[in-house]
Amino acid sequence: MVEARWNGALIASSDDTIVIEGNHYFPADAVDPALLRPSDTTSFCPWKGTAHYYSLHIDGADNRDAAWYYPDPKPKAEAIRGRVAFWKGVKVG
Repeated sequence: MVEARWNGALIASSDDTIVIEGNHYFPADAVDPALLRPSDTTSFCPWKGTAHYYSLHIDGADNRDAAWYYPDPKPKAEAIRGRVAFWKGVKVG
C-alpha cells in the first residue's frame, strides 16, 4: 500500500499506483477530494502533455500546487489519465 501524507493528514492511499519519473500516480478515487483545492496553474511536459494542479488545504495550512494531474495526456502517457501525483513536501511511500 502506498500512501501520500502532508501536515499530518492522509491524502491518498492505494495499492494501484503507477510510477513515472519517480512519482507515484494515484487513482483519483484514492485521493481525499476534501483536501484538494483547484488551481489555475498548468505546466507542459513534451511527452505527457499539459499538467493541471491542485493545492492542498489541511488544518488551516495551504500547500500551493502540491498535486498535479493530466486530464488529457498524450498517447505515450495514457496510463496516467485519471491519476494524481504529489510533490512539495508531500511524503509518498
